[in-house]
Amino acid sequence: MPKYIKNLNHEEILNLSDQIDILAGQVVSKTLAQNDKVSMTLFGFDKNEEIGTHDSDGDAFVYVIDGVAKLTVDGREHIVKKGEVLIMPANKPHSVYAAEQFKMLLIVVFPK
Repeated sequence: MPKYIKNLNHEEILNLSDQIDILAGQVVSKTLAQNDKVSMTLFGFDKNEEIGTHDSDGDAFVYVIDGVAKLTVDGREHIVKKGEVLIMPANKPHSVYAAEQFKMLLIVVFPK
């Protein structure tokens, strides 16, 4: 039977925060699913690390697992804290900055 979600144990209760580490001076990622319809990735950001401005042809759902992030969408800044979600619409430039160490789950849903 195929597994569509990888890099996590199946049929086991997991704490998402424990599934990704934060490493000094880095952005760490762990791909959970990737195909032409959806991408699901865990990220761990050290303080002051960032992913520069880019865009995507899919809607990006960001769930902050721990910490605080500054997400900029189409020039507008959003401070997103633990337990909060922000959806970054398709085809709008956006960036991610770690105001402090933080972890997030990113789910991108593509139009295909």
